[in-house]
This record gives sequence, structure tokens and C-alpha cells, in this order.
Amino acid sequence: MSANCQRGLFLTFEGVDGVGKTTQAQRLRDYLSAQGLTVLMTREPGGTPLGGAIRRLLLDPSAPHIGKRAEALLYSADRAEHVADVIRPALERSECVISDRYTDSSVGYQGGGRELSRRDIERLNEWATDGLQPDRTYLLDMDPAAARRRFAVSRETDRLESEPNPFQNRARQAFLDLAKRHRDRIAVIDASRGIDEVWSAIRTNIDALLATRKIGSR
Repeated sequence: MSANCQRGLFLTFEGVDGVGKTTQAQRLRDYLSAQGLTVLMTREPGGTPLGGAIRRLLLDPSAPHIGKRAEALLYSADRAEHVADVIRPALERSECVISDRYTDSSVGYQGGGRELSRRDIERLNEWATDGLQPDRTYLLDMDPAAARRRFAVSRETDRLESEPNPFQNRARQAFLDLAKRHRDRIAVIDASRGIDEVWSAIRTNIDALLATRKIGSR
């Protein structure tokens, strides 16, 4: 078996802030790397130099007000650059790409939270990514208020994290609606459980996916 994923494998993590996406994405990176796979871990927004500038503008709580349509377009600009310069080239090198957030976040936050047309957001995503979809998305789901308590005492919240509960609840529901529509792609994981329990569910799922793609050392 080659040390790289055949034809590349694209994995994403989604969910409201505070559910543990970054922690689990890092565990998945280490797990796949231990099997001899070449893994690239990235994030949105901010996976490119342009994306870093967009991230600071979008998430800085002291930044000037950004209208909700402009916000959606800025996320799409970040994503277009991210796909063109980072994600697609890595997949073409037959690497495994793990992204902390991708298109579903725009549907969740701009479509659900900001109450923009979800159809419009999805069409914008399609154009920005030239149709690139993940092979598997892990939606870490839990009550937004409980999730926010995980980080509220440890750091200052960013602009989206500071949005009130109704916004966060709409975003969560939009994520869950997506999961119902894309059951073959999105695996919903109960993130209210302990870190090890969450990882166990992800590991079981990724092992099954790797087996179907005939990837890995098992």
C-alpha cells in the first residue's frame, strides 16, 4: 500500500464553536499519520496568507461592522483561495486533507445564524470551490450554550462566538438539517460526551471509510 491516500481523501470537521473540533481533528491527523499516510491539516478561514487577513477582519470583535451579505462573500473568497492553493493541490498529490471547517460552516452560520438564503449560500459555495466536496464530514453536535461554557473562562470570544444564543441555536439547527440531507457524507457525533468517547466514535467511522477506500495498514 502506498504511503499516500489513493486519489486523496478530504475530511472536514464542523459544528458550533466550543464542541472540540480542533482537538479531534488533531487526533485524526495523528491517527492517520501513524498509519503511514501523508496528512495535511488546515482550517477556514485562514488556511492561506489571504485567508489569514480575511480571518482577522471577520473574527476580530473590534473590527468595523460587516453586513451579512458581505460577510458571506468574504468567507467565500477565503474558501476559493483555500481550495485553489491548498486543498485541491494536496488532494492531487494523493494526500489526506483535514480541514477545521469548510462549506457547511457558511450554511450553518450565514444561512442559519444570519438567516440568509441557504440555497444562495450553497450556490456560492459551489462556485467558490468549483464543486469540491469532502469525502466525510464530522459534525460535532451539542447544545451551543454548553459548548460556549467550555471556552468562555479561558479566552476572549471572537465576533461569531459572541453572537447571542438565538443565533447559535439557528446555526446548530442548520448544521443538523444539512446532516439529514447528506447522510452519506456527514456523520453526526455527540460532542457532549468525553473527549475519548468522541474520538472513539470518529475512529470507528474513519476505519470503516478507510476500509471502503482500501487505505491504511490494517
